[in-house]
Amino acid sequence: MKANLKMSNKENKALNQLINVRIDKLNKIKERGYNPYPHIFVKEDKIVDIIKNIDEKKKYKTAGRIISLRKMGKASFLHILGSKEKIQVYVKTDLLPDSIYDDIVRNLDLGDFIGVEGTLFYTRTKELTLQASNIILLTKSIRPLPNLKEKDGKVFFAFDDKELKYRKRYLDLIANKKVKEVFIKRSQIVNNIRIFLNSIDFLEVETPILQPLYGGAFAKPFETYHNSLDRKLYLRIADELYLKRLIIGGIERVYEIGKDFRNEGIDRTHNPEFTMLEFYKAYSDVYDMANIVETMIKTIVKNLKIETINFNDNNINLNKEFNRVTFYDILEKHMSISIKDLSIDEIYKIINVKDVKIEENLSKGKLLDKLFSIFVEPNLIEPTFVFDYPIEISPLAKHKRDGAKDIVERFELFVGGYELANSFSELNDPIDQKNRFLEQIAEKSSSDENMKQLDNDFLEAIEIGMPPTGGVGIGIDRLVMMLTSTNNIKDVILFPTLKTF
Repeated sequence: MKANLKMSNKENKALNQLINVRIDKLNKIKERGYNPYPHIFVKEDKIVDIIKNIDEKKKYKTAGRIISLRKMGKASFLHILGSKEKIQVYVKTDLLPDSIYDDIVRNLDLGDFIGVEGTLFYTRTKELTLQASNIILLTKSIRPLPNLKEKDGKVFFAFDDKELKYRKRYLDLIANKKVKEVFIKRSQIVNNIRIFLNSIDFLEVETPILQPLYGGAFAKPFETYHNSLDRKLYLRIADELYLKRLIIGGIERVYEIGKDFRNEGIDRTHNPEFTMLEFYKAYSDVYDMANIVETMIKTIVKNLKIETINFNDNNINLNKEFNRVTFYDILEKHMSISIKDLSIDEIYKIINVKDVKIEENLSKGKLLDKLFSIFVEPNLIEPTFVFDYPIEISPLAKHKRDGAKDIVERFELFVGGYELANSFSELNDPIDQKNRFLEQIAEKSSSDENMKQLDNDFLEAIEIGMPPTGGVGIGIDRLVMMLTSTNNIKDVILFPTLKTF
């Protein structure tokens, strides 16, 4: 089967002929009294365990999908694939129950699932092989697999069409072992996050995905409508405001791993539906959060035995101490100019000299943030915490404790030139919080009425009183990209959002 999205009429005709041949085999199997789709098969031995614990005297009972098949008259060799490993199976007429070879084996195809009972031996080429004493058809595949060939452990004509891989992930997982390994590692990373946070007394919770007002980040939401309530709702863009309500309610250490949604662009590091980790700790601040994040990442790396990663063509050691710098210091270093006390007009003049294109009429904080993304961010290869951001781009963070009113206590963690984590000493002054929300609303040019509304329930909650709190958000998809040395977010999301075709 050719790996493309739109097949020609000739290709479609060839595919339909293959499917019809398989359906004919399926009907023959049924006519001879066999159920080609039995309800259950007791798989007593995993293929991976058979390979690890070889016992040539033991009778094994296992199962898997046929991924290679070589029929030779009254005998056949085939390989079956389990969840992680494959094993060769030798099938011979006189070693099987009566008629099984003619009725079942002769009608097998690549992609079929079979159950196998038998004992182990080594072929003349020293390949571990299961000699079958019985074969049970578990599922007849009527659509052919991608055109796979294997020789000396190498796969040829692999299923590698990027677009088709994402749209038909089930084929990708069958054909490409490394793809499955990435998603197994993703699960291990998430499990390690849970184990780490649980070990330091954080409580995992679930907060609403459908929200009457969205907040906690600058982003455009997806909208939906609830018929019974007769109201518009939004898919959440962040978990933050609900998790803070729980801090206010007395859950002092809280976290959530869940889906967030932003109705924005798609690129190598952004997907509209993505997985976030957010955690909040009462009686804490941004510096405590930095220590927790660094310890958590190093713990995951240690548990998964990751020495170094190669991310965006950079070899990075995550076991070393993470760098710590400030926003203005690192920006001035990379722009080679003192910029903190300059006016907006003066900054735009510098931009013009440097021949950088940035939209007009930005506030100073947003302008500096744009410059940071151009001049600094791509150069932050080694793990680096950047502290002390402009207040205009950090409406939920506390002022710098040294009294600077235009700087807040915030960090972003960068690895390999990309942002990985974001953290605040969370704002808990209800009057200051309300004023900042009002300033945000005044800046909005959007016609979306929701963006012009105050989240009065959250403000009431803050007025009840929230203790000093540190909070962190980490993109799970980007963390997995980093720890699996993957450069496209679609390769770490099982079913990414794609264009229609």
